[in-house]
Amino acid sequence: MARLPRLTLPGHLHHVLQRGNNRQPIFVDREDFETMLALLADNAQRYAVAVHAYVLMDNHFHLLATPSTASGLPQMMQAVGRSYVQYFNRRHGRTGTLWEGRYRSTVLQPERYLLPCMVYLDLNPVRAGLVAQAADYLWSSHAHWLGLRVDRLLTPHALYWALGNTPFAREAAYAAAVQAGISSQEQAALTASALSGWALGEVEFVAELQKHTVRRVTRGRPGRPALQPI
Repeated sequence: MARLPRLTLPGHLHHVLQRGNNRQPIFVDREDFETMLALLADNAQRYAVAVHAYVLMDNHFHLLATPSTASGLPQMMQAVGRSYVQYFNRRHGRTGTLWEGRYRSTVLQPERYLLPCMVYLDLNPVRAGLVAQAADYLWSSHAHWLGLRVDRLLTPHALYWALGNTPFAREAAYAAAVQAGISSQEQAALTASALSGWALGEVEFVAELQKHTVRRVTRGRPGRPALQPI
């Protein structure tokens, strides 16, 4: 079955997933991770995409982002993808494709899924058995939102600001959210929506979203995409 066209809507929250071809590593060492982060930061600024969270794993990466224009996110991902493949092939003496295919993305209702998706990304290395806790992993946005470092790639979402009136209050509230984790239902919904491309949100949100595109935004009941492993 042909994959759905990507749903990209300016001003809306998007969960983005890009995987390596045949699940092969796309990051081998620290320089690779740092190069990807620099490319993302430069192109997010160039194409007016606000990146709110990320995690880079050895064979895939996730972003949580809001583009300002309809073309911003595709342009950013295309520029990053091409530049990184050229860098990676040159540095590691290889040729050919690096990516599984075009990146996947879906629109999320921020009021319902911004924080769960941020936590989902932070806990990805924990679920993979790479670290015992999110704070031990270098290649995610976790440390930035806890006030442990400044990451030029990141832009706070309004709902992150709403966590508290001071930086300390926001950091403490976010740390508590990560500590609490997300439900198995939220994890399954976020995984399935990222893979399927169906929007994730409540009935009213999805109905409003549908008014802005001719492409179907959900397969069935909003917020209940079919479950698939990531």
